[in-house]
Amino acid sequence: MYQSMEDAVLDLEKHGHLVRIKEEVDPNLEMASIHLKVFEQGGPAILFERVKGSPFPAVSNMFGTMERCRFLFRSTLGSVQNVMQVRHDPAAALKKPWKHVTSGIAATNALPLKRKTLEPVGFQKISIDELPLIRHWPEDGGAFVTLPQVYSEDPEQPGIMNANLGMYRVQLSGNEFELNKEAGMHYQIHRGIGVHQSKAVKKGEPLKVSIFIGGPPAHTLSAVMPLPEGLSEMTFAGLLAGRRFRYSYDSGGYAISNDADFVITGDIFPDETKPEGPFGDHLGYYSLTHDFPLMRIQNVYARENAIWPFTVVGRPPQEDTAFGAMIHELTGDAVRQEIPGVKEVHAVDAAGVHPLLFAIGSERYTPYQKTKRPAELLTIANRILGTGQLSLAKYLFITAGDDAVSTHDEAGFLHYVLERIDLQRDLHFQTETTIDTLDYSGTGLNTGSKVIAAAYSDKRRELAQAVPSALKRQELIEKTAFVQPGVAAVEIGSYADGSDAELLAEQLTKAGADDTLPMIVIVDDADFTAAQTSNFLWSVFTRSNPSHDISGVNEQYRFKHWGCDQMIIDARKKPHHAPPLVKDEAVERRTARFFEPGGVLHHLQPKGDANE
Repeated sequence: MYQSMEDAVLDLEKHGHLVRIKEEVDPNLEMASIHLKVFEQGGPAILFERVKGSPFPAVSNMFGTMERCRFLFRSTLGSVQNVMQVRHDPAAALKKPWKHVTSGIAATNALPLKRKTLEPVGFQKISIDELPLIRHWPEDGGAFVTLPQVYSEDPEQPGIMNANLGMYRVQLSGNEFELNKEAGMHYQIHRGIGVHQSKAVKKGEPLKVSIFIGGPPAHTLSAVMPLPEGLSEMTFAGLLAGRRFRYSYDSGGYAISNDADFVITGDIFPDETKPEGPFGDHLGYYSLTHDFPLMRIQNVYARENAIWPFTVVGRPPQEDTAFGAMIHELTGDAVRQEIPGVKEVHAVDAAGVHPLLFAIGSERYTPYQKTKRPAELLTIANRILGTGQLSLAKYLFITAGDDAVSTHDEAGFLHYVLERIDLQRDLHFQTETTIDTLDYSGTGLNTGSKVIAAAYSDKRRELAQAVPSALKRQELIEKTAFVQPGVAAVEIGSYADGSDAELLAEQLTKAGADDTLPMIVIVDDADFTAAQTSNFLWSVFTRSNPSHDISGVNEQYRFKHWGCDQMIIDARKKPHHAPPLVKDEAVERRTARFFEPGGVLHHLQPKGDANE
């Protein structure tokens, strides 16, 4: 059980999970560059002892592998899983009370503990410009906090048990922000802090916000946990830490996490925004500059021996991939408990999590009918797309049946679906709806479309095991590549207005549909797309908007339902897309010294850039 970030760092070092860099490192791109190279090699956590321009050390890659995550929470993991099971299935505690005794004890010990003090104990007041102001990618608009725990209380029901703790990125410098006085608060739709701010706006008052950075690692993970209704993040933080979340309020009424390494307090006033971004984000592209809430800073606190934790996000997999895996391990069957009939839901990390979902459900509505067709699957699909962050997905492939299929075998799952899908019947679109704030493939910020591909039938077709010769002969096609059975990538030139994709569909309709190839993807680089399943998933599903970019061979409408015989997805880069993340070569050359003979990281050999 850790009482501080320092405790965790020392424990990691003691057990060979951390390396120290004693040489001064520039927070402008260099620290991020080193982190990315170490993560790519499955390397250790990194303690930067000397951060240029700051008196505080910084640590990254703490959660970089599942092995390290399990190590950090080794003493509480079992009890947390038991408590989560009881939350999802209270009857289990009644059936086997002896098994769940420790769960009750753990939950009781997790209740937040308030200290009666009007000033933070053990903290000193500092200013923002003393912090490690880390800039991660070349086009970032400034320095960002990437592992914040943003705390706000319900203005109508104040108090810690009605509070929200979320991880929303915070811009500390750059753009129009006045250093030491203002910060940008970027939060996306479906976030708890938005509900709190809406209530504050309605009351005509500012929303008090506290940003906690560091503390026991459990506090960081708690800020990203999707928790059952009624279980607060602060209670969960205490449960996972094995130690109650200790807090107080300063003289201004702002909440203070007494175990945090840093606390930034301030106010978000109604109708105050400033441009925030760009920021190299977890889809592998920049999120661009948009107006987001402005936080007026009141105080900045740092505790003794404070360590600044950070991460770097980019094209998956990154450190937040391990976050997601750890969340799944802790929550277990949460989605299955919430949505009847669901067996698996997998947010595909390689595609940036939110753009693409694979799911397995049940099909029990009409067991007396011989003909198999999706029915219950469509009910389940709509429930999935109406549940929390899952509602931000653009593509949902769902099936039922064979127990051998798994959503985590991504190529195998898609193979199974494509063998069974009836593309004239089984594609269901939602248009002019919400998508992920960070996804620029749609028609505007937060705006785009969705498609459900629901496949339930006996095997309908044998999938092509190579690019069909008829496809190669099409005059419009410049190059082809075989992605996987039933999927081919083609190049037809750079995107202009999409009319060439429609022309390709027309040409293939005249040539006659090829039932062995249900999916054709139009891309900028066919070889890159076909080289790895992860390349295919990333480039296709982050670069397409279903309603605008799906066309088809023999496409037709019947009573407002669209279908086709072969689905064509135009996944080329388009003018409205955000640019992909590309590293700064000069910085890469500078940080290479740490990996050369004699360097502290010489045992790790960086890979090349995987981005297209």
